[in-house]
Amino acid sequence: MGKIFLDHIGGQKLYSCAACETNLTNKRELISTRFTGATGRAYLFKRVVNLVYSPVQDRVMLTGRHMVRDVMCKNCRAKLGWMYEFATEESQKYKEGRVILEHALITESEGFPEA
Repeated sequence: MGKIFLDHIGGQKLYSCAACETNLTNKRELISTRFTGATGRAYLFKRVVNLVYSPVQDRVMLTGRHMVRDVMCKNCRAKLGWMYEFATEESQKYKEGRVILEHALITESEGFPEA
């Protein structure tokens, strides 16, 4: 088996997988901290790297029916949250293509000063 290529998104505040510390995203990509997942608080991000995706699933959530994919760490395969593929309600369309990461499954750390 070959080596896993991991991306690093950079930034001053980083979010990483709690299980293996693989970099996932940064604070610039954060849209909202007002979501709830299976483990409690969850964050909505515009862009997240180093993920693998499950097949699409149809789920009825608190905000309506959505087509979603579970997201797992590319390095250790720990489940981290989900990605919104499609929202049936017009008011929820802003979530499409966005990723939810559960706060309990990620870590926050200081990154690098912006040049």
